[in-house]
Amino acid sequence: MPRPPLRVDVSKKDQAALKKLLAGGIEQVRVAMRAVALLRLGEGMDAPRIAAVPPLTRQAVRNLARRYQQGGLERALYDKQRPGAASLLSAQQRQRIIAMVCSDPPPGCARWTVRLVVAEAVKRRLVPRVGRETIRILLVSHDLRPWRKKMWCVAELNEAYIACMEDVLATYERPYDPAQPVVCFDEKPVTLHADVRPPTPAAPGREARHDSESS
Repeated sequence: MPRPPLRVDVSKKDQAALKKLLAGGIEQVRVAMRAVALLRLGEGMDAPRIAAVPPLTRQAVRNLARRYQQGGLERALYDKQRPGAASLLSAQQRQRIIAMVCSDPPPGCARWTVRLVVAEAVKRRLVPRVGRETIRILLVSHDLRPWRKKMWCVAELNEAYIACMEDVLATYERPYDPAQPVVCFDEKPVTLHADVRPPTPAAPGREARHDSESS
């Protein structure tokens, strides 16, 4: 007996999400194929015609429709996460390494690097041994980039600051006049060696912030 035709109502919100996903660039091949097939299902195309476009079988298209109807867009596009290998670091070891990375680097080092984190973790006896790839994955999982710093100048953009900024920008926009040239110079003739405002240490999901007025 021929199978009944598929009837999948893909919501406009999900259609927009699928089109955004396909236009976003890098994506897993299987996810992109499922997105294309799901869009075609929403347009009323049957499984045999859909299966002829991306390299999917008719049964894969039907399974995709069933997964969307049962679990929504995320369930249709993505496979359930499979259990991976056991973690090489215990929860306590991970916490100690993250706390170390969120503190200042050792004396003589300007910033943390993956190699430095590996060396210091062993030196401080946080772990008996650890590889660079394990540390890299740990930093990525906590959204940490300890080798980067953001510079910041103004703690608060209040009305007085914005008014002064607009005056300066208006001066820069004046037409060139040889009789009245605009000369720019730094307001401080010295280099500051101390932090004007306390630096903000790095944290998961946030880069370290350092006052740009200090050297």
